[in-house]
Amino acid sequence: MSQRTGEQRSPGFWPLAIVFGLFVLFMYGPMLTIFVLSFQGPEGGLTFPMRGVSLHWFHKLAEGLGTVDIGAAFLRSLMLGVVVMLFTVVLSVLAGLAFRKKLSGGNALFFITVASLIMPSIIVSLGIGLQFRLLDSGIKAMLPESMLENYGTALGLMTSALGAHLTWTLPFGLLIMFAVFNRFNPAYEEAARDLGATPWQAFRHVVLPLIGPSVVGIGMFGFTLSWDEIARTSQAIGDVNTLPLELQVLTSTVTTPSIYALGTVTTIVSFAVMGIAVGLAMWLGKRQKTARS
Repeated sequence: MSQRTGEQRSPGFWPLAIVFGLFVLFMYGPMLTIFVLSFQGPEGGLTFPMRGVSLHWFHKLAEGLGTVDIGAAFLRSLMLGVVVMLFTVVLSVLAGLAFRKKLSGGNALFFITVASLIMPSIIVSLGIGLQFRLLDSGIKAMLPESMLENYGTALGLMTSALGAHLTWTLPFGLLIMFAVFNRFNPAYEEAARDLGATPWQAFRHVVLPLIGPSVVGIGMFGFTLSWDEIARTSQAIGDVNTLPLELQVLTSTVTTPSIYALGTVTTIVSFAVMGIAVGLAMWLGKRQKTARS
């Protein structure tokens, strides 16, 4: 059987397979190297060969890396990622429902939203930071002098940074929703309405279960894209840093495998979120097939 399969392969199969293998190695080799080096022994360094195997650098990471509060940065990134995920899911689904009908100016709105994907990330970040600094100037001009001492800045995790991340995650969510609703059969929804369901009941019991796996995928995109975003955050975050920004700073100051341990932890969180999302999407898909049968 394998011999017959080998005879059917085209002459270009093995060159393409080698190129693909090299591509996978190029993509995931550095990540695997960091994973391995993060388990160095106490005498280990930043390069091979490894000197023992232990969890020593993970313990050092838990104790803190100099003046950087890794725990606080981790919680900030986690909170921002969850909020970005929720906003991305809700706004993408609502936009997908709205674009099922022709909207005046809908094409212009779509292209404006998607345009942020081709804009340089650092330019988007600079623009948002500038907008909020202008907003600060306007607020300070209107506040009485007694309140100026207590006013800091409108730049922050849940203001400018949230907006910067949404310029990155929302276009992906919209594109997914548009693709889903282009293939969506409205007959199910119409049947529910004919049976007396309200628009909300038809959406909750018919539309949402059918698009559920795609909604989970949008949530996964929203969180993971926010979790490791640097460029769009750098000029729009204000006085605090997210975990990726702290990690970027630490790469030039920390000279121990603790930096690799931090990279391993952040990657595990990303894979955990993707695993949960894939599991939930598979569960919704099986539930959908069961309901249809």
